[in-house]
Amino acid sequence: MANIEQSSLTNRLKGNMPKIGIRPAIDGRRKGVRESLENQTMGMAKAVAKLLEDNLRHANGLPIECVIADTCIGGVAEAAQTAEKFAREGVGVSITVTPCWCYGSETLDMDPLTPKAIWGFNGTERPGAVYLAAALAAHDQKGLPAFGIYGRDVQDANDTEIPKDVQEKLLLFAKAGLAVATMRGKSYLQMGSMAMGIAGSIVNPDFLEDYLGMRFESVDSTEFIRRMDEEIYDKAEFKRALEWTRANCIEGADNNKPENQASRERKDQEWEFVVKMAIIARDLMIGNPKLEELGFGEEALGHNAILAGFQGQRQWTDHFPNGDFLEAILNSSFDWNGIREPFLIATENDSLNGVAMLFGHLLSDTAQIFSDVRTYWSPEAVKRVTGKEIEGMASQGFIHLINSGSTTLDGTGQQTRDGKPAMKPFWEITPEEVDRCLKATSWRPANREYFRGGGFSSNFLTRGGMPVTMSRVNIIKGLGPVLQIAEGYTIDLPKDVHDILNERTDPTWPTTWFTPILTGKGAFKDVYSVMNNWGANHGAISYGHIGDKLITLASMLRIPVNMHNVSEDRIFRPSAWSAFGTADLEGADFRACQTYGPLYGRR
Repeated sequence: MANIEQSSLTNRLKGNMPKIGIRPAIDGRRKGVRESLENQTMGMAKAVAKLLEDNLRHANGLPIECVIADTCIGGVAEAAQTAEKFAREGVGVSITVTPCWCYGSETLDMDPLTPKAIWGFNGTERPGAVYLAAALAAHDQKGLPAFGIYGRDVQDANDTEIPKDVQEKLLLFAKAGLAVATMRGKSYLQMGSMAMGIAGSIVNPDFLEDYLGMRFESVDSTEFIRRMDEEIYDKAEFKRALEWTRANCIEGADNNKPENQASRERKDQEWEFVVKMAIIARDLMIGNPKLEELGFGEEALGHNAILAGFQGQRQWTDHFPNGDFLEAILNSSFDWNGIREPFLIATENDSLNGVAMLFGHLLSDTAQIFSDVRTYWSPEAVKRVTGKEIEGMASQGFIHLINSGSTTLDGTGQQTRDGKPAMKPFWEITPEEVDRCLKATSWRPANREYFRGGGFSSNFLTRGGMPVTMSRVNIIKGLGPVLQIAEGYTIDLPKDVHDILNERTDPTWPTTWFTPILTGKGAFKDVYSVMNNWGANHGAISYGHIGDKLITLASMLRIPVNMHNVSEDRIFRPSAWSAFGTADLEGADFRACQTYGPLYGRR
């Protein structure tokens, strides 16, 4: 926590942060057997808790908390006692550990909504791995999928170290499980409604409720005007925000035709308007106690929204300034109030891309890039247009990610890790990095042929060399939701090549040049195939190669993955998935998800 004080970290949503429950299971036979295992079993539980608490945080920066059962669990009575404690403590993720044989069905975690894993110690003195297999078989038979963690190498009974491969699976499972538990009970807030026929903006409440355990909330766009007209916002904050914006947000050149350019007076009014929009959107999401002091108690509560979408086009933007500033500044890890957790706002109310952003944020702890997956550039097309041969990572072609200026400013790549461009959790970002992100961004007067009401669009070029993961949720009639994933890298192009290609679209918007990692087969045969198989016009881009985390999370939610380039050795799903086929993992995933159905669909 080098840059953010621990005391400044906060959970801005209603509901306590979910905890991880650790269940030490033991052989229940007394008079020698159980007594000889108590210390080792409880020691395993404490070691797992320490591992998780030392290495993981919630996406809001708060520390992970583990709750260990009061006693080892030797049978159904102690299992029930532990379940009661976990319910009282707010446990949302369950991990059972044991070095020995235990009574399988009597010691299971039976909560159908809690992601669960079992680590059976791989030692020859006691059969912890045998219990693991028996308990997983019981879970599978009862329709309660669980993740099995079985260390590759045999350990000695007195070995208290957690092997590296076991650590990796524990951390992967816990992070994905916490994402599941964090979403539960929160809201998606639609601000406006459907945008320009984009299907993702036709919000599907059943998907949110059945698969994510979330609520659907909706407010009309006129709520922004009401709050402006009736001054339902913190006027002191607005004054501070406007001063900060004028000092830090560089207004760029106006590319509009002379007859379409707004006057200086009009532009100044638009700046005031878009700053108010950002404040109001945030207040709609999470509330604001200052509004209570102004006499607006209902508005002060907000909608407990972990994710939101702003319709914008066209009904709003044909008349009012666009939502690009609102979306870009809230999606960033900083604003006039300092460095803070990014909010998640989906452009054009594309709720499905918003959900992918939410997955990425909860798994990576970082801000998310929202982009159009705009254009595949083949080497041949680049040479025809620019006269240049492209080399390096771009030599097999690349994808132009660009949207109307609402991408997070973290996406500039002006933060660094080990001297390389990065997007970092907000608690690691320095004020100097914030300054670099702001200086790398200009705010261009909106293209008034697209946005008749004006506004300002962020404009920057993402630095190359960042490992990133692009993902997207799509809903297919008759099938349901599917997730697609493409790990790859941001790339730098020679300036003359960038300028020519960028000018062919709207040069006032932020650009990210992206190349996926190719496998030589299927959707990742080549870059064209990635673009050709992408399921929609939008993608959510996270820092880091988090495809394995997304796959684990999707299996917990019963969302099949229809496209990914993650190697098999990184894929971690519930043990039951292997019963649906081991040769064709993609097909097995579809069959398992169909069989079990959405996580909350049986509620």
